[in-house]
This record gives sequence, C-alpha cells and structure tokens, in this order.
Amino acid sequence: MKASIDKIVLNFKIPSGTSRGILKEKPSWILKISDENGTCGQGEFSIIPGLSPDFKDENDYLALINLVVEFIENQLEINDLNSLKTVEFTENIQLFYSRFRQYPSLIFGFETAALDFLNGGKGLIYKNNFSEGLSQIPINGLVWMGDVEFMQEQIDSKIQAGFSTIKIKIGALAFNKELALIEKIRAQFNASQITIRVDANGAFSPYEIEEKLLQLKDLDVHSIEQPIQSGQLEKLAYLCKKNILPLALDEELIGISTREERRSLLDFVCPQFIVLKPSLHGGFYGCKEWIELAEERSISWWITSALESSIGLNAISQFTGNYSIILPQGLGTGGLYTNNLPSKLVIKNGFLKMSV
Repeated sequence: MKASIDKIVLNFKIPSGTSRGILKEKPSWILKISDENGTCGQGEFSIIPGLSPDFKDENDYLALINLVVEFIENQLEINDLNSLKTVEFTENIQLFYSRFRQYPSLIFGFETAALDFLNGGKGLIYKNNFSEGLSQIPINGLVWMGDVEFMQEQIDSKIQAGFSTIKIKIGALAFNKELALIEKIRAQFNASQITIRVDANGAFSPYEIEEKLLQLKDLDVHSIEQPIQSGQLEKLAYLCKKNILPLALDEELIGISTREERRSLLDFVCPQFIVLKPSLHGGFYGCKEWIELAEERSISWWITSALESSIGLNAISQFTGNYSIILPQGLGTGGLYTNNLPSKLVIKNGFLKMSV
C-alpha cells in the first residue's frame, strides 16, 4: 500500500462568522491510500485553526501527517485495514489508535481513507440504508453569526426550504437582538412546528448565564450548546442539574481522548445532550465510544460536521447512517464553499439523502 497527501484550500462563498472569528478560507489535506491495482481510498484531515486540538501551525501539522503516511506504508497490511470493519482490531491498528489518540483529525482522515479503500475507492465508507439511498437523515438548518439582517435572511431561507429544526449561532450580537430574532420565529411558529436550537460557543459569562437561559426557555428553545467557556465543569454540572434549559456539550469534549476520561466527564456533568464531531472528537472510533457511554447514561446525542469538504461530509453522513436517528443532525452538503469537491449528498425539506 502507498499513501500520499494533497492539500486543498476551501473558499467560503460568504465570509462565515464562527466562534473563531470570520473565516474566508479553510485548509484540508486529502489522504490517499492506494495499491498497485489502482484502487484508491480518500480521507480528509480537516482542521479548524484555533479549535482543532491537533493543529498548532501548518509545519507542525504536516510533520504529524507524515507520521501517519509512514505508519501506513511501513506498518500496515490489508488485514490490518480489514480489522477496522470488526470489533477486534489487529495489534497494528490498536497501535495506530494509541499513537495518534491526541490527534482526532488524523484518526478521522485515516479511518475514512482506509474504509473507502477497502470498499473499492468509490466513496463508500459504510454500507447501510443511507449510503444505498434507501433512507434519509433529518438535519437542522444552520444560521451563521452575522448582523441582524443577515441572520434574519438565513432564518427565513431555512424555514422556506422546509427545515423544521433551526440552529442559531448566538453570542456575537447584543443578546436582546438575538432574542428578538427568536421571538420573531415564535410569533409565527410554535415549538411543535419549528424546533430552535442555539449554539453559544462558550460566549456567556457564568455569572449571567442563568438569566439568559430563563429568557431562552420562555421562547421554547430546545437546547443550548456550550453556553459557557469549556473547563468550568462544576458550573456546567450545576446548570445541567438545575436544567433551566437542556444543555449540549460540544467544545467540552475536545481533548478528552480516553474511555475513562470520557466516562468521568459524563458522570460528573450529566449533560442532557452531547454533540459529536468526528474530526474533533476522536474520529469514528472515538464517536462510537462517546455514543456508547452516552446511551448507557440516557444522554441523547447528535452528530455534526465541522467545515469538512465533500469527502469528510460524505464519510460523516454514512457513519451517522449506521444509527437509528430520531433527533435532527448537524450535517450538510458543503454548499458554503465555492470550490468544494463533487458530492452525492442532497438536501430536501430538511432531510439529507444520498443520490445514487
């Protein structure tokens, strides 16, 4: 087997407001695993500068990528890759996960490329009803940060497109303006018609958060992701126990890389939800573990993409398709980029489907 890397830079159609500032472009590295017969599997090393735990700068990241390439070429055989489809990994795959445990984007990219390679290099990562075009996944319509007019345009567009769950990124504007946006939705649609999620990305002070949660609760908001900065576990545990508004952990899960650490976090905080992103939370292996631990504790979850290209989005959606999905997921087609790669994913009336 051979492994190689290509860098791509994805350009946003509209500069997008995130918790890490305004993004105009985003880099990714495409891992290709190939053999002498021409079979080539592709995976994506997708990072978000300032958020991804494994990205300090490009030179440092390229050195890590090269370690993955060397590991594939020098230590892995086809039987090692095949074990990814089982519950019993070979020693080499166990070694890979152990060595790269702290680098979730590398695990995600490797898993995707390896599974694609095993399935013939045609973009099939997991064979299930979703990947075969027989089922669809409910998703939320995402409203990016911006000025009031821009956010209102997005809300109107998502509702007109048939989304019944809207996720609004908050924390960038004055809170009363953000409440006014939600109030406008509620003036037209009740909670049984439109579900509203908000994502604060840690924007609020622990001293003001309870008042804000009460105001959001009054508007029948479904849940809030990461209301305060990560690392304040006692305050989060208190808020989850008080349950003014259901809380979803997101950034809090980043860097928690062992099963025992994950178990300990869930037991201490007892969140109502967790939000899983394979490129940030341990790849597919890590997300499976998070899901298993969450379900043992009756904690609900949903899976969200994190600005990946079509290669990563394809893989994440097929992984999600392995589960019986009830809650809308945070997935998409990558339509926010001008130069994304071709995709078989389509969205219609708030559902994601594979066009086959």
